Amino acid sequence: MTVALKTTHHGGCPHDCPDTCSMVFEVQDGKLTGVKGNPDHPITRGGLCVKLKDYEKRHYHPDRLLYPMRRTGPKGSKQFQRITWDEALDEIVMRWTAIIEKHGPQAIVPYSYLGNQGLVHGLNGGDAFFNRMGATVTERTFCGEGSGTAWLLTVGPTAGVDPESFIHAKYIIIWACNSVSTNLHHWHIIKEAQKKGAKVIVIDSYASKTAKEADVHIAPKPGTDGALAMAMIHTIIEEGLVDQDYVDNYTVGFETLKERAKMRTPEWAETITGIPAEVIRTLSRDYATTQPAAIRLGVALERHYGGGQTIRAVSCLPALTGAWRHVGGGALQMPVWEHPYKFDVICRPDLIPGGTRVINALQLGRALTDEPPAGPPIKSIMCWNANPVTQAPETDKIVQGLSNEELFLVSAEHFISDTACYADILLPASMGAELEDMILSWGHLYLTYNAKCVESPGEAIPNNEIFQRLAARMGYQEENFKWSDSECLENYVDWDSPACEGITLETLRERGFARLNVGTKDNRAPHKAGNFRTPSGKCEFEITDATNFVAGPFRQMYEGFQSGEALDSLPDYVPSRETQATNPELAKKYPLNILSPKSHGFLNSCYANMEQKIKGQGEQFVLINALDAEQRNIKQGDTVRVFNDRGAFEGEARITSDVNPGLIVATLGYWRQLNKGTVNSISSAEFVNMGHAPTFSDNLVQVEATA
Repeated sequence: MTVALKTTHHGGCPHDCPDTCSMVFEVQDGKLTGVKGNPDHPITRGGLCVKLKDYEKRHYHPDRLLYPMRRTGPKGSKQFQRITWDEALDEIVMRWTAIIEKHGPQAIVPYSYLGNQGLVHGLNGGDAFFNRMGATVTERTFCGEGSGTAWLLTVGPTAGVDPESFIHAKYIIIWACNSVSTNLHHWHIIKEAQKKGAKVIVIDSYASKTAKEADVHIAPKPGTDGALAMAMIHTIIEEGLVDQDYVDNYTVGFETLKERAKMRTPEWAETITGIPAEVIRTLSRDYATTQPAAIRLGVALERHYGGGQTIRAVSCLPALTGAWRHVGGGALQMPVWEHPYKFDVICRPDLIPGGTRVINALQLGRALTDEPPAGPPIKSIMCWNANPVTQAPETDKIVQGLSNEELFLVSAEHFISDTACYADILLPASMGAELEDMILSWGHLYLTYNAKCVESPGEAIPNNEIFQRLAARMGYQEENFKWSDSECLENYVDWDSPACEGITLETLRERGFARLNVGTKDNRAPHKAGNFRTPSGKCEFEITDATNFVAGPFRQMYEGFQSGEALDSLPDYVPSRETQATNPELAKKYPLNILSPKSHGFLNSCYANMEQKIKGQGEQFVLINALDAEQRNIKQGDTVRVFNDRGAFEGEARITSDVNPGLIVATLGYWRQLNKGTVNSISSAEFVNMGHAPTFSDNLVQVEATA
């Protein structure tokens, strides 16, 4: 009997995570039999998170979508019948052509996000196609655009502190980031620094897994981090802890910042944040006097109305103290700013007709129901790499809109997800080991290659091929619609950039990853002598003539479309919309704030339909303080209903001191079809004050035990 040899191939985790792990695919008899972390990768180090460690089971899950399908029952019923690819594509093109002839191409809306981070098959994989069509442009600001706007305004497009350089830090603040669950491989570096003597401070409104491993956990009330940051600025200035030489040479606006900060005392912040003034002073003194000091800014910092200004305030701290002078000093937001990706080639914004309307993905429910956009009615949506029924706010409105029999929904998917339930046509898409790609890395300074090493099961095909087939049927002749995956990669990366010196696609294929030429973990101090890529070349405490716009890794798609009100020239605390303090009338009805962090066992909604992952993560739950539980006669393990005017969901009550009174926590990602609602049923689709970021942490609710 001949035993087939096991072969190994380079892979890259395609999921929406800053770690972007370099993986090793194990293949035998033409099937993916296992995955492991690449032991040679300096960040992955041979380990994978609980989501990815058995990735092969997702490829061959019995519920995987394998063939094109047409809806046969009511929308949402999951009643489909198998059809051929020709039948599926012909129906799509026929329906779209009719819509375009009657209503114009803007009646068609593309919807995608980072269900896949690949440059070829990911978020932007269909943009060129829909831009060529003249479809509505979908503004995708789920994660990081408010943070990115504030970061760019303050320090410009810099990767900041190398995640690996945290090993040299002596004082580390993890601010609104649950690294253990969402940035695990960076957490390993922080733990090593901690063992070498670094002090680790976690600032988070509840006791996350990360907070429990910190030297100090500081828990401000939700949405009040900006007040804490401003009080730190006040203390550093008032107590003479400023690196005046650095400030004088490499910053703009210190005197006006100093004037604003005069009234932002620790006592003022205590009344807002609930953090004792002396704790704020100690935090400020220790941060300013212990160098190198590094701050890891979590995306959650942006997720309330004042989030943009919060990021600005935090981003000012390293320049005030001169932390940027040191290797391992400064701040880390998203290193993607120094990656040489060519989004103008990937997205083809040049193909967008002038005057094309924009709809924000976070407000899909409103666009489909009570706040239809100007212009033609939305008659069709194509969704890929996204699951808005689970991930977007105001879920009930989205479900209402997708239930409309007149809306033609096309979904390219791996499973019949909560969103795909409402599709008219389902298209089976390939998974990670079944396609060639490079995975966008927004959490470190490495390029990551993914090899195609197995064939897709059934009739699944890669996203790029789906759009190529559609483009051919629509008669689009642009050369980019004919590129192979390899040709896409040759064109999607600026291989001639200094960051890619010595790196080619071929060398990347051979090794699986390559570090960009932007310094090493032992010598990178990009702003030791300023060199900020801002208009002034300095860290801008004060900005002038700025208006609200969208910024993010994909900001090229938004330029020319976004403008708005003038922004405050200085950072400050901006209150949330929905808290006991800022909205007392609403709080009479809904007295509890809710946080909805990422789940430990799911990656957004990926894996939340897999039995072994649900077992590890646990059924949908609600963390609640004993005082709040007692007031509502809620016992440990009770099924509770969480609700407000936007919707409701149910979960198992977990009474714990991990949350303070007045706050509950329910994690994101559970599937609606497997539960009675999910956490985004109660989320508002209102924007943060910068970059149209989401307000997932700016919501009031009530909780009650179910009968």
